Amino acid sequence: METLEKKFNGTKISGFLALLLILLIMGGSIWAFSTGSVLFAFVGVLGILLSALAVMGFIIVEPNNARVMVFFGKYRGTITDNGFLWVNPFYNKKKVTLRARNLDVPPIKVNDKVGNPIMIGSVLVWRVKDTYKAMFDIDTSSISGIVPGSANNYIQFSNRMQAYENFVKIQSDAALRQVAGMYAYDNNESKESEVTLRSDNGEISQKLEEELNSRLAIAGIEVIEARINYLAYAAEIASVMLRRQQADAIIAAREKIVEGAVSMVQLALDKLQKEEIVELDEERKAAMVSNLLVVLCADEAAQPIVNAGTLHH
Repeated sequence: METLEKKFNGTKISGFLALLLILLIMGGSIWAFSTGSVLFAFVGVLGILLSALAVMGFIIVEPNNARVMVFFGKYRGTITDNGFLWVNPFYNKKKVTLRARNLDVPPIKVNDKVGNPIMIGSVLVWRVKDTYKAMFDIDTSSISGIVPGSANNYIQFSNRMQAYENFVKIQSDAALRQVAGMYAYDNNESKESEVTLRSDNGEISQKLEEELNSRLAIAGIEVIEARINYLAYAAEIASVMLRRQQADAIIAAREKIVEGAVSMVQLALDKLQKEEIVELDEERKAAMVSNLLVVLCADEAAQPIVNAGTLHH
């Protein structure tokens, strides 16, 4: 991702040192004001005003947070150093968090590669990578008009993060629709070798991350991880697809049963012939095979019938 962010190179000193200097100036101003001299009183008032203005330059930068510095509408850089700092009080110090955030995208209805309507949802982990793009390339007009102040600045920061989340959510829906339309739900109507949404081996998640990063790069946002966490057929075809899956399962089970039954019949015939237990002609072999297949492939247990006559009647 091409970044437009740059490090702040303006005046920046320790907040504790600046606090000590302000206290010294305040003390000297109060002493000068109390001397009774007009000149000293003027210097004292000026010192108190400057001290009050200097207090507005204090900032606290926590780990994985940053401050975007704007000087009368011009971007001057970003402070990522942690601690208690003092900068020029005329800077507009916009707070941006660099911490990872989760977003659970609710299931949406889309069409897969073969046109089946499905419900698909995802969860992703994202964070701000470029503070310049995140601050100036996303419309946050809904938070304008807030009077500066500690409480209002917190509201402004919260609203700004909400704007980021709304932007990520909308782009996530679009990216999820794009990726879901590139793959089939399962292998029922596609080749067995093709990757499907149900048989994802990591390719779909990687594709989703790439699609999201390409869409969110304009806002300076990076997607760390994206996964599909919900996948189902839409309600209008869910019952039909369920019967289809059940039919496929029954057919597969029948094929396995028939394969095993034929092997068992072959084993029985070979065993009878090898041990010379009974001599069977081709007609009686066919009758025996038919009876054994009926017994082995039936859904219910066979009901034995005792033959009280001869072997041939």
